[in-house]
Amino acid sequence: MHKMTSPTAPDSPQVITLPPFIYLGGLAVGVILHLLKPWPFFPESLAVSSGMVLIVTAILLAITAIRGFIHAATNIDVRKPATCIVVTGPYRFTRNPMYLAMTLLVVGIAIGFNALWILVTLIPTLLVIQFWVIRREEAYLTKKFGEEYLRYKAKVRPWL
Repeated sequence: MHKMTSPTAPDSPQVITLPPFIYLGGLAVGVILHLLKPWPFFPESLAVSSGMVLIVTAILLAITAIRGFIHAATNIDVRKPATCIVVTGPYRFTRNPMYLAMTLLVVGIAIGFNALWILVTLIPTLLVIQFWVIRREEAYLTKKFGEEYLRYKAKVRPWL
C-alpha cells in the first residue's frame, strides 16, 4: 500500500544554482574575454599586490562566515534547510558575507590580472546573485523565521 502525502513547499530558498557556480561562470566569461582582447585598467606595478590584498581579505571573510554557520549548526548549502539565522561574526555587519567574499575575490582576481573584462562580467553576475539568489533566500528566511528575520534584516545591511 502506497501512502499518499500532500505536496509541501520545499524547505529551501530554491535558488537557480549554487552561488559559487554563478560567480565562477561570470569569472570564466571575463577570463575568456580578457584572453581574446586584453583590457588592462590598473597600474601594472600595483596590480598583483593590490589584487592579493583583496584575495586574502576575501578568503578570511569567507572563512569567518563559514565558521559562523558551522558554529550555529546550520546548513551552508542553500539547497538544504536553514535551522537558524546567523547573526554573529561578519553577519553583524552584512547579511551576505559569503557573497561579499566571493565578490571581493573576483575583484581581487580582476585587479591582480589587470583584466577589466572580469569586472565588467561581475556586473551581470551580481544582478543574478541579487535577483535570483538573495531575493529568494530572503523570502525563504522571512517565511521560515518571520519577525526574527525581519528584525535582523532591519538592523543589518544586505552588503555593507
